[in-house]
Amino acid sequence: MLEKLYRKIFPLLNFVPPELAHNLAIKFLANFKQEKQKDSFILNTEVCNLKFSNPIGLAAGFDKNGEAYEGLISLGFGFVEIGTVTLNPQAGNKKPRIFRLIKDKAIINRLGFNNIGSKKVLQNVEKYYKDNKSGLLGVNLGKNMDSNEPIEDYESLFKIFHKNADYITLNVSSPNTPDLRDLQKKYNLEKLIETISKHKKNNSIKTPVFLKIDPDMPEVEYNDIADIVLSYSIDGVIISNTSTYRPNELISKKSYIEGGLSGVPIKERSNKVLKKFYNLTQGKIPLIGVGGISNGKDAYERILNGASLIQLYTSLVYQGPSIVNDIKKELIYLLKKNNYKTVSQAVGKLNK
Repeated sequence: MLEKLYRKIFPLLNFVPPELAHNLAIKFLANFKQEKQKDSFILNTEVCNLKFSNPIGLAAGFDKNGEAYEGLISLGFGFVEIGTVTLNPQAGNKKPRIFRLIKDKAIINRLGFNNIGSKKVLQNVEKYYKDNKSGLLGVNLGKNMDSNEPIEDYESLFKIFHKNADYITLNVSSPNTPDLRDLQKKYNLEKLIETISKHKKNNSIKTPVFLKIDPDMPEVEYNDIADIVLSYSIDGVIISNTSTYRPNELISKKSYIEGGLSGVPIKERSNKVLKKFYNLTQGKIPLIGVGGISNGKDAYERILNGASLIQLYTSLVYQGPSIVNDIKKELIYLLKKNNYKTVSQAVGKLNK
């Protein structure tokens, strides 16, 4: 029923400004809920002592304020990551700031962490987190644009959300917040990770912490990040955020616009970084693959290259809610065809 409705209205949404269309989708999903189908055993997986019914998640950026979690999880996702949440409310960058590249099956956004702030997001999360058993929740954290003490922002946010999330993500890689990517530099990142790790240890906090990185760094910087996450026992790395790179094959007129590119055009770039990082970390920490995944084959390839979990965003926009179950069905077929009994058995097989 939901899929039929989406197919009817999607052509009309192309005539609606992208951000308005997005906001309407969030309002609809905030009031939508259906019974989630039980996942096949072959898709069940465990990462960081968290049990996922399936490895397909929704990436941060779609539900920034944690308003539509229950509706989204009922679409069939194994987990949903909300945010990015900042300590204080902020409006983000000037509009327009979302651009469809329909011919490329891509989106450029320059939103800038627009959200209602940690206090109100926490109120939203508290409404459903304790009672929900149908999927896992991640909270993606970022710094305010006007913050002079970004590491203190992340520490304060971690203190606020760690009891109300299954995992926390430190987003240091969005291209739409000035100087944010500087936090990926060795000295800054080490200071951030050390601060969060120390707080976890001193307070016996078990909530896993993931780091989200970008696909545009020089190779030497990936080496530095791998060393840091291994040294400080970061629980996982999300690869990758949107990209500022513009492939030559883009054909949409708006492809020149500044912002973060997501969707099919960054698939190979994100996959390349994933493979590299799996080798750098020798498969010792879980990786979450994101970027250009639009079918079960893409998901399977990302798993073979080292991803324990994967996330979607842009493909959900273009293909609609049925994409979640379509990917799961194809992934089950490919796992069985290649004699894997579980997702975890396939992780990193192309890198071994």
